[in-house]
Amino acid sequence: MDNGSLLSLMLRSRLFEEGVERLASEGLVWGTYHLSIGQEACHVGLSAALEKSDWVVPTHRCHGYNVAMGTPLDRMFSEMLGSRHGICGGIGGSMHMTDIQHGNFGSSAVVGSGIGIAGGIALSLKRNAIDGMAVAVFGDGAASRGTVHEMMNMASIWDLPLLFFLENNHYGMSASSDRMISSSEIFRRADGYSMRSEHIDGNDVSAVYEAVSSARRYIIENHRPFFIEAETYRMCGHSRSDRNAYRSREEEVSWRERDPIMRYEKQLISASIMTQDEIDAVYEHEKALVEDAMRKALSSKDDILSADELLSLSVPRFPSVSGNHASFHRGTYREAIYEALDEVLSSDPSSFLMGEDIGRYGGCFGVTKDLCRRHPGQVIETPVSEETFTDMAVGAAAVGSRPIVELMYGDFSTLASDAIINHAAKLRFMSFGQLSCPMILRLPMGGGTGHGAQHTQSLETMFTGIPGLTIVAPSDARTAKALLKSAALSPDPVLFIEHKGLYGEEGEIGDADDFLPIGTAIVQGQGKKLLVIAYSHAASLARKALGPYADDITFIDLATIYPLDKDTIVREYRRVPHALIVQDTTAEGSIGESVLRVLAEASDSLSVRMVSALDAPIPVSRRLEESVLISEDRIVEAALSFGL
Repeated sequence: MDNGSLLSLMLRSRLFEEGVERLASEGLVWGTYHLSIGQEACHVGLSAALEKSDWVVPTHRCHGYNVAMGTPLDRMFSEMLGSRHGICGGIGGSMHMTDIQHGNFGSSAVVGSGIGIAGGIALSLKRNAIDGMAVAVFGDGAASRGTVHEMMNMASIWDLPLLFFLENNHYGMSASSDRMISSSEIFRRADGYSMRSEHIDGNDVSAVYEAVSSARRYIIENHRPFFIEAETYRMCGHSRSDRNAYRSREEEVSWRERDPIMRYEKQLISASIMTQDEIDAVYEHEKALVEDAMRKALSSKDDILSADELLSLSVPRFPSVSGNHASFHRGTYREAIYEALDEVLSSDPSSFLMGEDIGRYGGCFGVTKDLCRRHPGQVIETPVSEETFTDMAVGAAAVGSRPIVELMYGDFSTLASDAIINHAAKLRFMSFGQLSCPMILRLPMGGGTGHGAQHTQSLETMFTGIPGLTIVAPSDARTAKALLKSAALSPDPVLFIEHKGLYGEEGEIGDADDFLPIGTAIVQGQGKKLLVIAYSHAASLARKALGPYADDITFIDLATIYPLDKDTIVREYRRVPHALIVQDTTAEGSIGESVLRVLAEASDSLSVRMVSALDAPIPVSRRLEESVLISEDRIVEAALSFGL
């Protein structure tokens, strides 16, 4: 890129952000924003060194990267104004300006969260032998996040084409880095991960360009990650309401003398590359460009998306499958999941399985067995880094892979909840459909194993009510295999709940052609006295407990617990006078309560009971654990109360 272009882009970035401030002062920008005035050399120098095969995952201070990478200014202004003509339809706003046409994944509003996503993109690039790299941009505040260290470790042990680009502007928000970070040379941390690193002047656009260009050559040629710390300074507040009360005026004046645009202009004049008149002409050209873009955006600022259009971006999209099958065979729930994984990995080279101890050990519950031998390169064992490898799965899924993540225990989904809730679930929505997240998270849940309160929870209800997620919870071997294979065809993220108490249960398993539709409850029996509604282990337990009364009962196995198949629930309840809801979780905020709401909205009078776990964590003692969990006796007692 020539010198004039570097200057143009730095001026364009600053003028755009000054335009944002002007619109905000006129009351036209809703919400907050984070400007990068003073940091233009970082995003312009970095972007100039990239190739078309590269991806950038910026921080929430992202406007400059959009400008430097080529996003149309009028669409950026429209995004700030909330218009449908914005780069993300007015949904993402200042912090989420995804532009995949220009290699910009979009940023995360959660500090540091984009680092794992960039790592996942790098993993996908490597797996697909694409000659490119991913760039994880983060600030000095994010350098204290554990996910940074987790990703540095994995990038090194897996030789990922990943550039860690630290914009050290000396402040996380109001807290200065010299008070919050134990080292004055953050880049030295890369030494501990056997990674090359460099500290550069982030206010010198030429230095940034040269450093990133050199790092990119190293990454591509040596198949190794690289770490750059670019020292810079934001000459503005952290966000819209920040008045910089925590900084001295002397400090600000000192850094303004190192303004990257002024420095570069002086360099150009000193080297006789450009004259002051030529620089002034560039400024006037960029000013006119920005003003024209703002006028265009203002002319359509009231053209916003409808509520229906918003909903269409988060309504689950279920894959179309047929249930034709040639034969069944006997096997356990564990074997059914193994067969599904084996068939998915065999039929789809873009798919891979990742998680802890899933290789030679065969998985904590023996599900993955010999898959690492049968599918070399498609079974990736991870360090103990749940948040980051789940974030990586999101990044990989968004750029063409189909990851299946196994969390050793579903309890650990609390560690991965940011990746699940803030990224996987919202990616299609926030990017205005530019990106999607076809991934599966396998979550072994439930008690009955004596593993105590942190290894036997049923946390599926933690994720209900999160638009963009689908949650599947099969109750037997056949549904486990058929639904897992259907989930592997989904264009959106699926949480796949596997109750540990079911792994050893035997049943019929379909062959390679057996699929079941996601989002459809399974009705069993035609009894007219009682409707039993359950899912997962609770459905299996209810069928066993109420076997002697089966002729009088209709069972609904929900199978998909979010979103619920409301039509089937209502239809069957209108045919049967009483309903019994059975679940392994506690009652408060549960799937059962959601079912109860569906029934209440469909009927003027209810005859419903619910059997749930007691409102307590799961103890280790066998007898105490049994007292907390649901049992066959409790199910039968509740059913008989209806007069069976």
